[in-house]
Formats: sequence, C-alpha cells, structure tokens
Amino acid sequence: MTDTKFIVSPEWLVANQDNPDLVIIDCRFSLADPELGQNQYRESHIPGAFYLDLNRDLSSQVGKHGGRHPLPNMAELAEKFSAIGINSRSTLVVAYDDSRLAFAARLWWLLRYAGHDKIALLDGGFSAWKSAGYPVVNTVSDRREGKFVPELQSDWLVDIATVKSRKDLPDTVLVDSREKERYLGLKEPIDPIAGHIPGAVNYPWQEVTDAGGKVRSNWEQKQRWQELENAKEIVVYCGSGVTACVNLLSLEIAGIPNAKLYAGSWSDWCSYQL
Repeated sequence: MTDTKFIVSPEWLVANQDNPDLVIIDCRFSLADPELGQNQYRESHIPGAFYLDLNRDLSSQVGKHGGRHPLPNMAELAEKFSAIGINSRSTLVVAYDDSRLAFAARLWWLLRYAGHDKIALLDGGFSAWKSAGYPVVNTVSDRREGKFVPELQSDWLVDIATVKSRKDLPDTVLVDSREKERYLGLKEPIDPIAGHIPGAVNYPWQEVTDAGGKVRSNWEQKQRWQELENAKEIVVYCGSGVTACVNLLSLEIAGIPNAKLYAGSWSDWCSYQL
C-alpha cells in the first residue's frame, strides 16, 4: 500500500472505527446522477459514517463564472464540519467514495485548505471495504458536537486572472487533470467548449490509482511527476476543480507540495469565451 499519512487501508479503518477522535465521511457522488450518492448512503455505508454531498455541501451555487463546482462558503462548511464532530487540528477524518477518489479528494483538499491536516482517504473506497467483508449499515449516523474554525491557506488557490498572468512564465507549470481526449478537445461531454488552456500539460487524474481504486505506490507517484519536480510553481485544474484534487494528492505523495488549485478550472475558463 502507499506509505503516506493521507491513505488508510480498510483493515486500518475497521480496527480504528470506534476511536472517538475519528470521523468517517462518505463522499460518494455521480455527476450523471446527482442524487445517486445520497441514495447509496441511505442504502448502505460504513458504520458511523456521515454523508457530505458534492453539490450541496462541498460546492456553492453556480453562477455565470466560477465554474461548475465553485468552492463552498467556508463559514457554512465549517458549521457542517462542527455538526458532525470535527474539531480543528485534533479530529482525524477519513473520507471515502467509490470513484477512485474523485470526490473524496475534494474533501481532502478542502479540509487542508481550511487548515486541518488530519485527513486521510480510504484506499480502494467503499468497494474495497465491502470486498473485505466488513460490516455496512443503513442507519443515519447521530450528530456529534465539534468546533471547527477554518484557517484558510489562501495561497493554495488561484483565479483566472492569476492563471492568465502566470501560465506562460518559464518556471510555472499548468497541469490539466482531465482524460487525454478532453484535454485534446476530441470530446467534451460536459462543458460547452472543448480543448484546454493554452500551455497546459496533461496528467489525467485517473493515473493516480489503479483500476480498482487503489492508490499507486509512492515510487510510482514520484516517477509520474519527475519532469515537474523542479518547477517553482505548479497550478492544477480539471473540468470544475474536483478531480484536480486527486492530482494534488498525488503531488503531495510524490513529495512535491505547495501545488495550487485553479478551482474554477476549464468550466470557468471557457465561460469567458462564450
């Protein structure tokens, strides 16, 4: 398994799930069926897990610009974190999905952006938990009292103006996290314009895990990013700032911290061209 504090195995989670300083969060979601994750949670989930929804909890309202999944209001999100028992800097949060970390990584990034580094992702997601034969329940978890006070890492985030001004600098690398066909503009199933931001290089987010959703080894993550390891600034984007977080996780595992997120991503960029 990947050797990092940000990934835990199903075996570790089942052994620690009764820890009072642990909060488990189910992040399952489907872009094609926005109610699917909530319905899956109601049907079965890891005992004690709470559910946070990509659209309702981990994003804010969509506007003309800002992308398809603008970052949430952090004060409101902090209240939600407090209501499920997360205490700033002390509670260990373990998040999972069933989409190769596509949505759980968004929560991983948001918590760390809010100053909370004690967040790990479940290797292999809900499928790995079930495959191991561990128990599931369909009861909604009881609310817990916590106190979460965000301390935003504002320099982790860039907007379109920053991308425009820095994307062509020799020591800045702009990383497009979408699959190759979307990067090349051969297909665009979601956004109104196909293509990529000029100058961006392509590192598809799906490469971070194997087909079963297991995170590839530290060595593989390092090899993946070796051409960028000396870059002074790395800015990562995807379609709407969600799956880019999987690449940000990969960079962290590879020992290349401080990469930044263009949260609006391609959906924000192309909204100015319409």
